[in-house]
Order: sequence, then C-alpha cells, then structure tokens
Amino acid sequence: MNSMLTMITMRARVPRETLLMCMRNAQGLMSRACVAAALLMATFLSAEAVYASGEGQTKFKRIPTQYIAALGDPGATNGSGAQLWGLWPVDPGPRGVKLNRYQSLKEASGIAPARWKFDETDWWLEEHGLIMEQPTIPLPSGKYVVTGARKMTAVLTVHPADSHGDRRWELDHGATLYDVTHLACRSARYTPATTGGSCSPASAKQSAFPVAPGGAMPPVEGCTKQDYAVLIVIGMGTEN
Repeated sequence: MNSMLTMITMRARVPRETLLMCMRNAQGLMSRACVAAALLMATFLSAEAVYASGEGQTKFKRIPTQYIAALGDPGATNGSGAQLWGLWPVDPGPRGVKLNRYQSLKEASGIAPARWKFDETDWWLEEHGLIMEQPTIPLPSGKYVVTGARKMTAVLTVHPADSHGDRRWELDHGATLYDVTHLACRSARYTPATTGGSCSPASAKQSAFPVAPGGAMPPVEGCTKQDYAVLIVIGMGTEN
C-alpha cells in the first residue's frame, strides 16, 4: 500500500501526575511500558496526525494508553485472524490479582477488588504472575497508532469481518508485528485442556515468574495456553 503517515509533532511535557501514576504502578502487565508510552503520547501525538492514502484522509487523535493482545507471525506485516485479538481499554496490570491471592478471589465469588469477574474456564496471566481481567474480544475494527516502545511506531488497520467472520489486519511502512510488540509485557490465555477438565491458577508455579522480556509464558497443569503479543495503543483514527 502506498501511503504516507505525516506526524505533526511539537514540544510537550509529560504531566507530573502521569509519571507518578506510572511509578506507583510498579508491578503489572504494562508497568515498564507506562513511562515510555506517556512520553510517546506527549511528543508523538501531542498534535493531530494525518494519515494520507488513496482512500482519503484519516485523522489520528491522542488517547489514554490502551493495549492490544495480538496473535500472528512476528515477522508478518499483515494477516488474518484479528477476530481473535483483544483490547484492554485500561491497564489491566494494576487491576490484577496475585496468584497467592487466588483463594481470596474464589471466596469473593470471582469478583476482583477492581470489580472485574474472573472466569475459571478462560483466564489470563501477565509476566509477574498477576491474574488479569479478560480483554474485549474481538478487537474493534479501525485504525490504531501502535508501538512496542522500542524503535517502531506504525498504523495498524483492522478491517471489518468478512462473510466468513474473518478480520484482516495490516501494518503500514513495512512494520512487522514484532516491531510493534512491547517485549517486556508478556500475556497468555489459559483454558481447560479437556472438556470439563480443571484449569486453575492454583496450579500455576509462582517460581516461574517473572517472565523474561520476550519469553514464553509458563504452562499450567490442566490448561491449554495461548501466548499473546502486547501492543501499546497511543492513538486512534477517525475518518473524515
């Protein structure tokens, strides 16, 4: 696709309260991405961005940081299957529950202190061993400004579902999924390995955490595991 992403940048300061919030959230899925994302938002999207393509123009506006759980070949620039991707509109790390607090979570009927509901047949872990709330699946179609808080920032386009329910995705400027993956953030989805089988966080080995950046999440007895890449979202597109 021949396109050009023109970013209008200006000097900006990261709000002090944003940095303090990041420092307070010292543990969690997105903790190490927090300050980097805040800096990116302040400098990269402090002014409006315009994406010019043959189909017209899309304006991008800064948004509070969100996070995408993505599946796909790390070396791919496009693909299918985005109907299996998810979105965390808010950082799920600080809202998570430690593995050693799982019994308390059960006794609370699965209601976490942050008021999300735990599903024992479909649950998520992050790299420190925190049980997280599920992301919203599927990821809504649209255009997202995504980054791995490393070297590359790109526009991710998620297309509406086709007649078979498949959603295609693509990254511009030749960026790969790996380029926009935040390696320090690890996440995995756990479901029972057999119908009616037990798949419990109680079986997770706490000694397996934290997971090294870029590493695979640990298996849990009785569970099928699916690792997801984490993308930081710093902007959203709106069509003219």
